[in-house]
Amino acid sequence: MRGWMALAAVVLSAAGLRADLQPARAEPNLEKRARLALENAAKLLPAAREAYNRDDDARVAADLAEIQESVDLAFAALTGTHKDPRRSPKWFKYAEIETRNLLRKLDTFERDMSFEDRSLIGKVKAEVQQVHDKLLVGLMEGKPK
Repeated sequence: MRGWMALAAVVLSAAGLRADLQPARAEPNLEKRARLALENAAKLLPAAREAYNRDDDARVAADLAEIQESVDLAFAALTGTHKDPRRSPKWFKYAEIETRNLLRKLDTFERDMSFEDRSLIGKVKAEVQQVHDKLLVGLMEGKPK
């Protein structure tokens, strides 16, 4: 009985640590919304890896979809500021660095997956790469497109 109680405590504590995109969506300041969304994506990657280790493909797919949604929300928030990334680079550079780090970690996660499971992560990696590239071009040339 004691083992079941310990397992329940671990599951409940892990559920409490789950990332959530709602605070980011509720944030009225667009730059802070972008930061919160990127932090959410960073929190979800270890959860996706853990779910993969437990053979929970549905949870992995859900976590990866939320990572993609978080990155898209961050980019939409930054473009919604209508600021020129070259003149106000702070949040754009932060997002560029965070998406680069996320891409590196997604690549490592993909390499650690079995070949059959890699299709789960390909679309997410491509979307994050596209956002990263847009941010980088915005920082180098001006407004993101």
